[in-house]
Amino acid sequence: MTTAYPTAVTPAPPLRRPAPLAGHNRITTQALTSLAQAAAADVLAVPPGQVRASFSDDRGLLALLLALSLPVPPLARVLDDPGIVDSFGGPLLDRAEAARAPIRERIQDLSGARLSRVDIRIIGSTVTKGARVL
Repeated sequence: MTTAYPTAVTPAPPLRRPAPLAGHNRITTQALTSLAQAAAADVLAVPPGQVRASFSDDRGLLALLLALSLPVPPLARVLDDPGIVDSFGGPLLDRAEAARAPIRERIQDLSGARLSRVDIRIIGSTVTKGARVL
């Protein structure tokens, strides 16, 4: 008669994470500024070169100020068809308001920097025939 003896199961050794390397990582102001310009340009459908971006300290977080021109339809088209404004994303202030959260989220996701707010200053408008809906 054979007797079965329980076998001992040895646990797998714990996974070891590599020790963190000494040093630090920094994102320069220029890199953050370029990222903010690109994010705003993408969300608002304007060329990145037309977006000015600057950061300031807001009680330990970053506050972003954007200054840019937004595309608008020709006024003659608006008179003929007031609905054309909606195809551009709505009135200028509504478009700027709607763009603030996506711009903030995109910058935070890509850089890891925490933004307290995004302020958008509309400094002009460019008349365009095309339209883009946000």
